[in-house]
Amino acid sequence: MEKIRCDWARGSALEEKYHDEEWGTAEHDDHKLFEMLVLESMQAGLSWSTILKKRATIASAFDQFDYEKIAEYQQEKIDSLLEDPGIIRNKLKIAATINNAQVFMRVQKEYGSFDRFIWSYVDNEPIRNHWKDIKEVPATTALSDQISKDLKKLGFKFLGTTTVYAFMQATGIVDDHLQSCFKSTLN
Repeated sequence: MEKIRCDWARGSALEEKYHDEEWGTAEHDDHKLFEMLVLESMQAGLSWSTILKKRATIASAFDQFDYEKIAEYQQEKIDSLLEDPGIIRNKLKIAATINNAQVFMRVQKEYGSFDRFIWSYVDNEPIRNHWKDIKEVPATTALSDQISKDLKKLGFKFLGTTTVYAFMQATGIVDDHLQSCFKSTLN
C-alpha cells in the first residue's frame, strides 16, 4: 500500500525521503539546526526541490555545515564558493551564512546551545497543527514573526518570517503534517 504524504512531498523521491525522514521531526542537535538554518536561508526565492538537489554539494562546499569553520571563512574561500556551480552562488546568502555561523556560536555561548534558545519559544514542546488541506498551512505566524525579529536583533541575516516558519517546520518546532499524511500525529 502506498504511503499518503503531505501534498508538497509527492513530486520526487528526494522530496519524499526528506519528508519521511526529516521534515516535522523534532530536531535538537545544534549541528543539524545550523544546517537547516543555512538551507532555509539559501532557499529564499527558490524552490525547496532545488535546495534538496544541491544539498550534498552545498554541504561539501560549506564544510559539512561546520559553523566553527564557516565562521572563519576568508575572501579566498568566499571566492571559491562564488565559482562553485553546485551551490547557490549568491554573494549576500554566502555572506549571511558566514555571519550566521558567528552569531550562532554567540547564541550557543549565551544560552548553552542553540537548541535551548530556539526551543524555548515553544517550551520544548512542538506545536502540532492538524491541517486538513495544504491551503490551510500558513507561510508565517505571529511566532515566526517574533523569532525572526529576535534573530535579527541578535545579528542573524536572511532569516525573515517566512524563512523562519519553514525552519520551524523543517526542525519539528512546528508539526504541519496534514491529517491525511502517514506522519500525522492523528494517525
